[in-house]
Amino acid sequence: MKTGRDTPSPLHSKTRVFMVDDHPLMRKGLGELINQQPDMVICGEADDAPEALKAVGQIHPDLVIVDISLKTQNGIELIKNIKAIAPSIQILVLSMHDESVYALRVLKAGAKAYVMKQEVADKVMEAIRRIRAGKVFVSDRVAAQMLSQVVDGNDPSRASPVDALSDRELEIVTLIGNGIATREIAKRLGISIKTVESHRAHIKDKLTLTNATQLVQWCVRWIEEAKSAAH
Repeated sequence: MKTGRDTPSPLHSKTRVFMVDDHPLMRKGLGELINQQPDMVICGEADDAPEALKAVGQIHPDLVIVDISLKTQNGIELIKNIKAIAPSIQILVLSMHDESVYALRVLKAGAKAYVMKQEVADKVMEAIRRIRAGKVFVSDRVAAQMLSQVVDGNDPSRASPVDALSDRELEIVTLIGNGIATREIAKRLGISIKTVESHRAHIKDKLTLTNATQLVQWCVRWIEEAKSAAH
């Protein structure tokens, strides 16, 4: 964990930003850009969820930038935990994952913006300023998706299969799709193998799959489609 970098004096009103991302180059590059802004400064950074939660509780930044894919706990759970200990902290999600799948989930978890890593850095700065002004920042695509949900209600014919999954189940689908075995999933998430197997069973039921092979095939195909949609 790194904290206190370029912390502003009380005479300034810069937005103090904390970054959570497991890619050092990403943190370095984005951190330098943020520190160049006249109204922002990096106050700390972390590469995993437990470290981030501890630091955020200590430094209490104005805003936290979170990636969904972290070493242990996923970003959605981290958002919920941050909001539980410090509801006033604002959160921006910066991720490579398809916004059509994750944006609404992170907003429900307590984030105020979703920006894909493929976007130019200016989008991140714009999103930070929008959040600080008390607004929500999403792409036109996600805004249209949100409007469609309001208009269509809970029309099952328009729902994606993953919409029925919980945040934890979606996390496990992602890990399965990336070739991670049950034992390793349990280790990464800090849960028992039996709990992972229970989640797998619930996922199969919700996706109307009959066996483990179908589950793995479905997860792999979903990951490939999500990656294609993100590019």
